[in-house]
Amino acid sequence: MALVGASALDPAGTPARPGAPVREPSPAAGTDERRERLAELFARASISCLFVVLAVRIGREFVATGHFTGLLLLLSEALVVLLTIARRRAVVVDRSWQARVVAAASIVPVPFILPSGGGLAADALTASISASGLLLIVIGKATLGRSFGLMPANRGIVDHGIYRILRHPIYAGYLVTHVAFLLAHPSLWNLAVLAVSDVALMVRALYEERTLARDPAYAAYMTRVRYRVCPGVF
Repeated sequence: MALVGASALDPAGTPARPGAPVREPSPAAGTDERRERLAELFARASISCLFVVLAVRIGREFVATGHFTGLLLLLSEALVVLLTIARRRAVVVDRSWQARVVAAASIVPVPFILPSGGGLAADALTASISASGLLLIVIGKATLGRSFGLMPANRGIVDHGIYRILRHPIYAGYLVTHVAFLLAHPSLWNLAVLAVSDVALMVRALYEERTLARDPAYAAYMTRVRYRVCPGVF
């Protein structure tokens, strides 16, 4: 049954003028949306596979030694998987090849760390350091919620909670957990792997800020919160 006085809607959801042609979505828009969905699926699948690699390595080490430091690092990475799956769609995304390389360099190396034993400090100490880093990550991700993402993007400006102190508390937490892992499992390989990841992580923070600063709200936020991961340093 038709409603008397009801007006038609155009594809954007706004009332169409009588006699006005209805605009159809362009083929290009449909192609872009499909690419976006494929990119999302690929990112989620890749992160999940990398997490499995890390879980196998850390799991074997825990069974052999009973050390908890690696498990805490694994837990922090599990949060990445969960939030990557649950994240909201971005308003603006930096899809330049440079941003893609930096994002990959910050993520891909970590699953290839090698638990080696022979730590420079007792497991109780390194686990405590790792737990403090994990706490930063959990608080940061709980505050960020579904605004979390891998590529530099605007998924909504978050400026409350721990983000009143640091612009990138999650990255600060990663640095702490990585230091703890190196103390527990010192080797040139682990140092090189985590150095590549952490340097890329800092560059990724700069790319994210470049994207977010297009929003006046974030530009104002940057003037209020000066430091990214370490007060007084960076």
